[in-house]
Amino acid sequence: MNYVVPKTALEASKALVQEGAFALAGGTDLLVKLKTKFVSPSMVVDIKQVPKIMGIEATADGWWIGAATPCAEIVEHESFCKDWPGVVEALSLIGSTQIQGRATLGGNLCNASPAADSVPALISARGTCIISGQSREREEPIEKIVTSPGVTALEKGEFILGFKLPKPQSGTGDAYLRLIPRSEMDIAVVGAGTTVSVDKNKKITSIRVCLGAIAPTQIVLDGLEDIFIGKEPDENSINKLVSIAEAACKPIKDKRGTIEYRTKIAGVLSKRTLTIAYERATNH
Repeated sequence: MNYVVPKTALEASKALVQEGAFALAGGTDLLVKLKTKFVSPSMVVDIKQVPKIMGIEATADGWWIGAATPCAEIVEHESFCKDWPGVVEALSLIGSTQIQGRATLGGNLCNASPAADSVPALISARGTCIISGQSREREEPIEKIVTSPGVTALEKGEFILGFKLPKPQSGTGDAYLRLIPRSEMDIAVVGAGTTVSVDKNKKITSIRVCLGAIAPTQIVLDGLEDIFIGKEPDENSINKLVSIAEAACKPIKDKRGTIEYRTKIAGVLSKRTLTIAYERATNH
């Protein structure tokens, strides 16, 4: 097995196009797969030296997060935590403290697990990612990356360079919650990310709810605008949200939960994250 450390995005793309090449960022997924012989790379491409792939910075229109930036660095960034507390909640749930020192947003997305914690939160925040390839860079909404469990829309030789999140306008709040069988360090039975914006009268002007672990890919709930825009949440609209969340579920049955249980929890977490996000929005 060869190990290379490209210094540019083009060098990384040329290496990754080779048969059997795997990208290495934090390594928290790849090293486990190597140990269990789930994969047998002919080449490991360490992408951490590629410019812009490490670090977090405020930009004119929001935030840039390099795809290989450790989660621990992001959750300790004071200004980012104030802007996107729900995204930070999701990142702080990825593994142990030691894992967060290595785990990355790029890896969490490209591992393509339906239960990935960061992905619903990033999608609800309307995040996008910059994908680098041999010929060009392209920007895609995060919800278009995972196409099925373990599979992404990235083409041969492509890798994620970084993520863009918008600067939240005044009156915006987000939240992320998950349910796990154990108290810590387990895979989500259901994960829910919600982002809402309100006007000065506390009426909702924008809403997005994304669920994880309830289908082969993360699911953005449809039809919420007609229910919530121009209104404050009430019992009737929240009950409709719960029904939409439950109807969107296409979960599997496994040792962590039945189909019925996951479906019920999807509605519960949608309701709870909306409540938290709305409260944050009205106080932002």
